[in-house]
Amino acid sequence: MTISYFGYGSLVNINTLPASAHVVPGKMSGWVREWRIWGTTQLGRPVCGLSVSQKDGSVIRGVMAREPKERLAELDRREAKYHRVSGVGSSFTCDATGEAGPKDMFLYRSKPEHYGWGSEDYPILQSYLDCVLQGFHAFWGLSGVDHFLETTDGWHVPILKDRDAPIYPRAQQVPAELLAEFDARLNALGVRFIEL
Repeated sequence: MTISYFGYGSLVNINTLPASAHVVPGKMSGWVREWRIWGTTQLGRPVCGLSVSQKDGSVIRGVMAREPKERLAELDRREAKYHRVSGVGSSFTCDATGEAGPKDMFLYRSKPEHYGWGSEDYPILQSYLDCVLQGFHAFWGLSGVDHFLETTDGWHVPILKDRDAPIYPRAQQVPAELLAEFDARLNALGVRFIEL
């Protein structure tokens, strides 16, 4: 028995998944990403993460991951501030085959008590964003990075510069030249950085 789910943020970065996960890139229709979930790190620091909301006409790239069913409890712990939205398979299209996902495919969306725009008090972690963008780059190159930036709402939320001392527990090593590409695009968006 397996589970299937759509990853649209850090779950796109396969380095954050177990080797047993089978991952294929694709698109999800009718949803938009947004910097709209409040949370805290294991050390209690308030941060902002990615969530999704339904939006007609919107299409976002991401991945369909399949894992053994016994992994579900661990995955739910990782996504503790989210609840599962089931039955999204018909809105998914696999890049390679054009096929939809299975009927029981799900995605994670912010629980109501955590649903709110990031802010000065709940900033985006740069180490988290780097991880997400690395995942999009691995599947779609710089066009994937551009797509993520263009199809994510909430770039008014400041970014905490923790790259040199990562707070995000699944922070990744990203080549300096790729980080420079990320930074150039974020600067062009006019995002605001705040010091750690």
